[in-house]
Amino acid sequence: MVSTVTSINQTTSRRALVCAAALGAATLLLATQGKAQVVPSEEAAESGFADAPFSPYANRSFPTFPLWGETHLHTGLSLDAGAFGNILGPDDAWRFAKGEQVVSSTGQPVKLSRPLDWMVLTDHTDLMGFAPDLQAGKPGILADPKGREWYEGNKKGGAEAGKTAFDLITNFSQMTLPELIVESYSPGADPFAFTWEKIVNAAEEHNDPGRFTAFIGFEWTSVPKGFNLHRNVMLRDGPMRALQVVPPVTQPPYGDTDPYHLWNWLEEYQEKTGGRAVAFAHNGNLSNGWMFPTEDTYHGGKVDEEYVQLRAKWEPHYEITQIKGDGEAHPFLSPDDEFADYENWDTGNLDLTELKTEEMLAGEYAREALKLGLALEKKFGVNPYKFGISGARTATRV
Repeated sequence: MVSTVTSINQTTSRRALVCAAALGAATLLLATQGKAQVVPSEEAAESGFADAPFSPYANRSFPTFPLWGETHLHTGLSLDAGAFGNILGPDDAWRFAKGEQVVSSTGQPVKLSRPLDWMVLTDHTDLMGFAPDLQAGKPGILADPKGREWYEGNKKGGAEAGKTAFDLITNFSQMTLPELIVESYSPGADPFAFTWEKIVNAAEEHNDPGRFTAFIGFEWTSVPKGFNLHRNVMLRDGPMRALQVVPPVTQPPYGDTDPYHLWNWLEEYQEKTGGRAVAFAHNGNLSNGWMFPTEDTYHGGKVDEEYVQLRAKWEPHYEITQIKGDGEAHPFLSPDDEFADYENWDTGNLDLTELKTEEMLAGEYAREALKLGLALEKKFGVNPYKFGISGARTATRV
């Protein structure tokens, strides 16, 4: 009984002390408030808050940190870039992308103001390795009359070199290249194999996990009769898988311009190597209506259930704009959009062998394609034109 009373008295004393301390603090606070208050400046008040004044919810899965990169870059290994004077190779391109200073093909020191976080180098697969040999005047090229003509025109520089480049592109588009040259720079030929190995190894050398991602890739240059159906391909793998294959081409008899040819290659690549790949088209504005078909394809096929499923599977991305014109919108399709005429290249196909007509435009521009995709989804249950978008510089002459 005594101990219980003692405990009660001790507890009462502690509570009294706590109350007294609290009362003293309150008295001090009131005394302070009685004085003139200091009003902080707006800048001081703002500095008291964290940069992100909220807490993101748990298990958030979408990315919030943008990583800047490039999806479409050619070096001197490509037919067009090399013909237009690019003498730099993959190593120069990778170093430039990572923020290093390089000397351009025109002799100027150049450097990015901000290094990229990632890049895929997309040199053309057709005639892979031809451009450097043309610039060097290799005997195999000079042995062909047309090859010698191109070499001499390229060597003159200036306007003559420009004419040579356009003549090369036209012959490529119309599939009138000399047979010997096509054979010498296609799958099965040493220059083709050596060039692919060089591309793959350069990407691996410059890949720096956590700092910079160097994707192995290429451009599949389908341009039947000048209708631009180009696709870029990005492999999400290293050399162990990439060197098990050689990339597809479009020039017969070694390849085909039908997108089914590319989709089959992508399927075979994944099955053979266990790797992963993705493709994305660009410059539909030069396809004369064939980039986003809804009924028939250029190659005589039908836009059916198989077509929409394969395109949706392999091409979840579209390059909406680049150096060869904007591919988002056109004034004819979006008459109320004052920005729809931004840098349209709408005269004709890639080599201007067929001029543009208004009925072609709906099958060329991304904004219209999004609507066409919804109609196809209603018909087949799959939307082949549901894609993410990007813009690329497609520099052919660093």
